Amino acid sequence: MTNTIAVLGSTGSIGRQTLDVANQLGLRVAVLTAHTRVEQMEKQARKFRPRLAVMTDETAARDLAVRLSDTDVRVMGGQAALEEAAVFSEADTVVTAVVGMVGLKPTLAAIREKKRIALANKETLVCAGELVMDVAEESGAEMIPVDSEHSAIFQCLQGCADKREVKRLILTCSGGPFYGMNRIEAGKMTKADALKHPNWKMGPKITVDCATLMNKGLEVIEAMRLYRLPLEQVDVVIHRQSIVHSLVEFRDGAVLAQLGTPDMRLPIRYAMTYPEREESPLEPLDLLSCPPLTFDRPDREVFPCLALAEKAAVRGGTACAVLNGANEKAVQLFLEGKIGFYDIFYLTERAVEALPVVKKPTLEEILAADQAAREIVSKEHLA
Repeated sequence: MTNTIAVLGSTGSIGRQTLDVANQLGLRVAVLTAHTRVEQMEKQARKFRPRLAVMTDETAARDLAVRLSDTDVRVMGGQAALEEAAVFSEADTVVTAVVGMVGLKPTLAAIREKKRIALANKETLVCAGELVMDVAEESGAEMIPVDSEHSAIFQCLQGCADKREVKRLILTCSGGPFYGMNRIEAGKMTKADALKHPNWKMGPKITVDCATLMNKGLEVIEAMRLYRLPLEQVDVVIHRQSIVHSLVEFRDGAVLAQLGTPDMRLPIRYAMTYPEREESPLEPLDLLSCPPLTFDRPDREVFPCLALAEKAAVRGGTACAVLNGANEKAVQLFLEGKIGFYDIFYLTERAVEALPVVKKPTLEEILAADQAAREIVSKEHLA
């Protein structure tokens, strides 16, 4: 079980909920990091008194240092400080809750130091999954997924003696706010529409990814890398209620599912306490009051980002880094009101098709592919 944590991205949704769980469990918080939210970081630092607080924005770091000058909290700034935070000696578990490619280098650094990784940063496995898992196997670092779907699979696989027993991993998907629409209807949807997720409260980027189903495509890639399985053994089903968080089908026909209320503090808590389970103050799932559980096939014609992600997953190498970088930039443009809903797919597809795939890439090649993809999207949307 975890004793001391470092929370990378402590002011975001996952980071804040992680601190709630840490407070409930009585865990020590040694490190907090954020980007620009100085006021929120000051409040967290004063409450948890970490040894180190990092703001990746240098101006924000200087501001925080002044605010915390009456404390013994050490303040650092810049991207390099994020890696120092990830390997801080007193933390046995690193919660990677930062969003984007910025999380890749510090996660790798923590893995090399044999930390337990409570993984909530998708880009780590999406963009560099093959490399990351190789490094994790070499170092012996624990990788405990925090995403509700991957935590569900991780829990269902406890007691599985051999990976060959697994026939299929089945990721559940709410379907997002545009479920049931045709392409004409979905194409008219705006930023405000896309941010109305039916079940979860998350940041804007991941919420838009849920609307396009790209989020589920990225999770397919994560599952393939985390469990080293081909696409044929990773499936997606629409489950509107977000009660069944994912399932595992075994070769003898048995299917195990993990159920729970749609609350991210549940998988966060499990990542902190694994392999044990601690009492939780959260309201448990009440089967007698929850709605009927339904399942459906995803519509890859209305939501082509899912199929695009699956294609990139099969290609492997830098294809997934290109996919992620292009999508991230396209979603940013959508949130800025510069492109329409389906332009997210079109621009991402152009980048995926334009850039060659490097097999067995180095970290530098992965980062270069990500940057090249973003540049293509930036140019194409102006064409």
